[in-house]
Amino acid sequence: MDKQWDVVIVGGGPAGLSAAIYAPRAGLATLLVEGAVPGGQLLEAPAIENYPGFTEPIPGIELAERMRGQAERLGAQFQAATARGLSGRGGGWVLATSDGELRARAVIAATGAHPKELPAPGATERVGRGVSYCAICDGFFFRGKDVLVVGAGDGGLTEALVLSHLCSKVYLAVRHPQTDPHAIRAKAALREQVLAQPNVEVLWNVAVDEVRGEGKVESVVLRNLATGEKRELPVDGVFVKIGWKPNTDWLRGVVELSQAGYVTTDSLMATSRPGLFAAGDVRDPAGRRAQAVIAAAEGALAALSAEWYTRML
Repeated sequence: MDKQWDVVIVGGGPAGLSAAIYAPRAGLATLLVEGAVPGGQLLEAPAIENYPGFTEPIPGIELAERMRGQAERLGAQFQAATARGLSGRGGGWVLATSDGELRARAVIAATGAHPKELPAPGATERVGRGVSYCAICDGFFFRGKDVLVVGAGDGGLTEALVLSHLCSKVYLAVRHPQTDPHAIRAKAALREQVLAQPNVEVLWNVAVDEVRGEGKVESVVLRNLATGEKRELPVDGVFVKIGWKPNTDWLRGVVELSQAGYVTTDSLMATSRPGLFAAGDVRDPAGRRAQAVIAAAEGALAALSAEWYTRML
C-alpha cells in the first residue's frame, strides 16, 4: 500500500496487455493485475489468422505470451490477484484486491466478460461433469464422443471446429430455421469451414430445454421452436457459447454502467470518473466487435489517455 503506481491495469486480455505495453513506454510506473494467466479470451483461440503482422495463424496463447513478454521488457510489472472493489481517495484510486490494496493515480479497467450460462434445468449442476464453456480447455476429455454445441456466433462455431477434430460427432444447436439467412451469425469463412466438417450436424430451430444424466451429462432435451415438439438427444457433453456478461461487479456504484452492466466510455476510453478508463470487452459494446485487434487498440488508447491525465495532475 506504500507505493503509488501511476497506472494500475485490471485485466490481462489483449486490451490490458496492450495498455501494459503503451503505459511504461510513456514513462508511467505500470502494474497489471490479473486473477488468472494473462491472455483472457485469447487463451481459448486455437489459431488467430487476422491479427496484423502475422502472415501465418498464431495460437492465441502464443500471442498472449508475446504481448506479456513485450510489456515486461518495457517495464510493466504483473501481480496475480482478483479485483474486489475500487474507491477514490486523495485525488487517486485505491483498488481492493484478493492480495491487499493498491494505490494508483489512474486505473484502466480491462476485465473483459465471461460466458452467459445455459438457462436450462440441469446445466448448472453439471458444469465440469459434461457441461463446459471452453472447448480448448475441456475438449480433450471428449475424444471419440458425441457432443452438442449451443451457439451460432463466432464463439459457438469456433467451439464446434475445435471439437470436430476430437469428437466422433458434433451437433450444433441453432435457434433459427435454416431458411433464415442470419441463423448462423459467425463470419462466412468460419461458417464454411465448420459446415464442411463431415462429423458436424446442424440442428435447426431448436432450444435446449433440459440437460439430463446421472451425475454427468448423458442427454439433452431439445424443443423445436416452430412446433413445440420435444425430443431427447443422447450426448456426452454440452459446450455453450451464447453470449457474454461483463466482469464489472467490482465497479458497481463507482462508475456509470450501461443497462447490461458494461462500462460506458467516450471515444478516448474515459469513463464518467476522472482517472478511470476502460477498454476491451468490459466496455459498452455499442458499435464495436469482440476482436483481439480492436481490444488491443482500445487498450493502447486507454493507456495514452491515462498518460495525458496523469501529466495534467
